[in-house]
Amino acid sequence: MPWGALRQMERNMTRNSVAAALFLLAVFASVHTGAQAPSSPSAAPTYSHDIAPILYKNCTTCHRPGEIGPMSLLTYKDARPWAKSIVTRVEAGTMPPWHADPSVGEFENDRRLTSTEKETIARWVAAGAPEGDPEDLPAQPHYTDGWIIGQPDAVLAMQEDYPIPAAGSVAYQYFEVPTNFAEDRWIQAFEVRPGNRTVVHHVIVYTRPPAPTGPPPTPVAQPGPRPVPLFEFAKGMEIPAGQTGGRLLPPEQRKAPGPNDRPAPSVLGPSIGAYVPGTSTRVFPSGTAARLAAGSTLVFQMHYTTTGKATTDRTSIGFMFSKTPPPTELRFTALINGSLHIPAGDPDYRVDAEMTINRDVTLWGMLPHTHVRGKQWSYDVTFPDGRRTAILAVPKYDFEWQTDYLFKHPMKLPKGTTLHATAWYDNSPRNKSNPDPAREVWWGDQTWEEMMFTGLTYSLDPAPATASGAGQ
Repeated sequence: MPWGALRQMERNMTRNSVAAALFLLAVFASVHTGAQAPSSPSAAPTYSHDIAPILYKNCTTCHRPGEIGPMSLLTYKDARPWAKSIVTRVEAGTMPPWHADPSVGEFENDRRLTSTEKETIARWVAAGAPEGDPEDLPAQPHYTDGWIIGQPDAVLAMQEDYPIPAAGSVAYQYFEVPTNFAEDRWIQAFEVRPGNRTVVHHVIVYTRPPAPTGPPPTPVAQPGPRPVPLFEFAKGMEIPAGQTGGRLLPPEQRKAPGPNDRPAPSVLGPSIGAYVPGTSTRVFPSGTAARLAAGSTLVFQMHYTTTGKATTDRTSIGFMFSKTPPPTELRFTALINGSLHIPAGDPDYRVDAEMTINRDVTLWGMLPHTHVRGKQWSYDVTFPDGRRTAILAVPKYDFEWQTDYLFKHPMKLPKGTTLHATAWYDNSPRNKSNPDPAREVWWGDQTWEEMMFTGLTYSLDPAPATASGAGQ
């Protein structure tokens, strides 16, 4: 949020009258009895004793020098000028940012404050935001400069400072980065670090295994039907030709590359990391990791937006590795409906996507993604026995804070389960972020176009034993 808007929120803020009255009664009683205000639930909270622990646990990952928060909250001096803004955002539920419906699913990375924490902040601000005794301060959390996940085991960066023009649209750009790892590595955590956040809209990092050496294997005819794919997607959801992920256009219809274009390689490989507004890191649960094959090349898919000023970017990714191969290998896929077509002016347009899972899997997390017209998401699964269960609902999707929702209890989805996603879009004038309500909207890379994309983190469950007892 712009600083000016925060200042306006401060001017509009009114104190919590109940909390203020309680505080004044406590002061009045202490004056007339000649005693100090007791250390009890009715005493005014202080920054040192009550507020700093809340901010350290929930806020300072982003709100510290060099990070994406617009102000630091690491010290009383930092936080005091923003006290009224803090309570306004906390009471509105916009900070810490969390958009999932609490009645649907439980999530390991739930950022919401408890009702007690919210009440403590309100009482602190109503009391004048006192500092308290600095001796009561807990130890500040330790952060590695430049990294949220701590000091990475390896950092790999784009090999150039890529120039972004002052104006116009920039097609997706692709940058290849060799890993030079002689052995497989197992990713326990990653953090994608934009070199210039003002122009980086999103990043997807793919990993391309090394090309096989020697002559190609001789094809062997396989008897019987073709293998069933792991995920079977509903028909009619294909991304349009010419868009990223879609079929290539005929040569005569392709746009001529510009002087600074870095085109996509013929093979990308699976994705292993991403950055979107609000999400740049992922720490995988103990006993799980994602495989990075020896000799792989990273491919950074970069989506840039212009800001009116020419600049450059060199984005990097940091990895923490597991010392041993994990019991569970995490993998990534996406549920996409690329055929969306949103009518002009429609305030509540619905788009659905569906996939059938053809092997027992465990679902670890989901990341919903639309552009600025997206406003709401819901997900449900239908099990082979016909049971239908809602697993995630995002009633107020926020393009500026996109979250990878990580299940507190990873979901077992047996073979034959159907996963269904629904997204709603506001293409009307009442959507203040809408660039053009009079325009029909189709799938596209740029933010004035739209997407219906859900990133999925999953693992394969062990295949059931055959009748002879041997594993498949």
